Amino acid sequence: MNWFLPPITEKSGRFRLCLKSFGPSWLYSPLRRATQAVCFILFLGLFFYVCWPYTAQPEPNGGEWPSHYADDMRAKECVEAEAFLNLDPLVSLSTAIAARAWAPCLAWAAGILLVCLLIPRGFCGYMCPLGTLIDLFDWAVGKRWGALRVEQRGGWVHLKHYLLVACLVSSAFGVLLTGFLAAIPVITRGLLFTLTPVHLGWARGWHQMPPMNAGHYVSLALFAATLGIGFLRPRFWCCYVCPSGAVFSAFNVLRLTERKVEASCIKCGKCAAVCPFDAIKADFTTRAWECTFCQTCGGACPVHAITFVGRWRAVELKPSGEPSTHEISLSRRGFLGATAGGAVAALGVDRLSGTDAFLPIRPPGSVPEREFLQLCIRCGECLKVCPNNALHPVGFRQGLEGLWTPELVANWSGCEPSCNLCTQVCPTAAIRPIPLDEKRVARIGLAVVNQKTCLPCAGKEACDLCVKECKTAGYDAIEVERVHVQVDEQGAPIEGTGFLAPVVLADRCVGCGLCQTRCHGINVVQKKLLRWTAIEVFAGPGKEDRILRGSYLALRQEERRRKEEALKRRPAGKDTYLPDFLR
Repeated sequence: MNWFLPPITEKSGRFRLCLKSFGPSWLYSPLRRATQAVCFILFLGLFFYVCWPYTAQPEPNGGEWPSHYADDMRAKECVEAEAFLNLDPLVSLSTAIAARAWAPCLAWAAGILLVCLLIPRGFCGYMCPLGTLIDLFDWAVGKRWGALRVEQRGGWVHLKHYLLVACLVSSAFGVLLTGFLAAIPVITRGLLFTLTPVHLGWARGWHQMPPMNAGHYVSLALFAATLGIGFLRPRFWCCYVCPSGAVFSAFNVLRLTERKVEASCIKCGKCAAVCPFDAIKADFTTRAWECTFCQTCGGACPVHAITFVGRWRAVELKPSGEPSTHEISLSRRGFLGATAGGAVAALGVDRLSGTDAFLPIRPPGSVPEREFLQLCIRCGECLKVCPNNALHPVGFRQGLEGLWTPELVANWSGCEPSCNLCTQVCPTAAIRPIPLDEKRVARIGLAVVNQKTCLPCAGKEACDLCVKECKTAGYDAIEVERVHVQVDEQGAPIEGTGFLAPVVLADRCVGCGLCQTRCHGINVVQKKLLRWTAIEVFAGPGKEDRILRGSYLALRQEERRRKEEALKRRPAGKDTYLPDFLR
């Protein structure tokens, strides 16, 4: 028995029998399926290995501050961790429109669209990890629920184009719907909230799993719906819903290659039966906007009547319209509805936002809040790479506009001084890509001591947890002063009395939250001396650096220069008021 036999032969070789056991698409288009598998494994490797921070180990370095997290990421990152996010064209288009600025990932999107001139919708057919995951779900679960299948094409067939319009219109109003609908953010956040907690608990201990909020459950429900609609038809999301796929469909207008059906077609219908993207009409010709050049239909054709050639190449084609197709056309009313829907969604999200009531502590390098919300696609990459899960997704405290965006939760963990990973993986520069020396001086907040509850400030007992933690981190932003000193009858202080209380130096504090983590972990959780941490980091004007461009080191140098000038102008023997950030 031969290993390979052409599809026209009724017998099958061993290799073909093996492929057939995985499904018809593996049998008819093994190269495409192999490419899909490689891309899916690469995506999982980038997400679960490159973005896994705990392979980093500090090395002795002669007293210099370690950079093991940043170094480890660079060593593992043969391909950029956010590569697939960069390749999703809807990510770059929507963020560029929302921010009215160039998005770094636009160049990546342009590159994949140029490739799609030769392989129309090639990203959808060959590379998209969400499509591969949907295929796996359909193979393992979806095919067992045949009663829910829809056999006929309905009004939903152009839904993805209407959703694309709604996404772009909402972006024009400065509100991103991309995080809810774009393919790669959907799978990235879905895996973050489903498999990452299991991975973390298994590898690091279940106590390391951060708490969940309402935003987690909403995201999990959307991810389940993305997979679950496959009960209606295999790859229902990819065929009819995915707005990222709609970008590639629209770009198919410029395709240089095309699927063609020759006159030798015997109208057996096998091509339409195996097409995973519903790209074949009833007369077996091509819906050019939907075809991904996967060539599954070509492998299934028993007479080899299907070719994939240049768009304008003349071949003896099968006459179209036999039988009649009754195609469902794009609707002007649908586009108008999508435009109105995108505008209403943008206005509704903006109205339901709570940015004034809640000021989250953003990662170092974050741009100003308004621009941050316009650029952040809620993919969760920064959450994945953050050691000790210092970054958590915001729930509904900032309204819909802030849903799933990152915030530092210092009660859980502080920002590691040797880590700049979140700044390296953000695909849209909502978190600016900055080196480690810049990150260590970028202020994300300001630590404030609660004088009423702090143990030494309140005169209860000695405590220097925050002071030691800040010194260990290399910031030296907390000094001590003696308080509650007893005096003798002459009013002179009694030596050895009182407590050393912490004093935060605003010009040195970067808001890393390590002091808060320590106070909360020991005094609140372990010893139960306090109900709430006595030192807490707050964000807001004057407490953080939120700049679109420029150097954080230059900011610190300018502040030191202004402080020196202010001290020189101070009259001898008199105190002159200095702003907090200059003291």
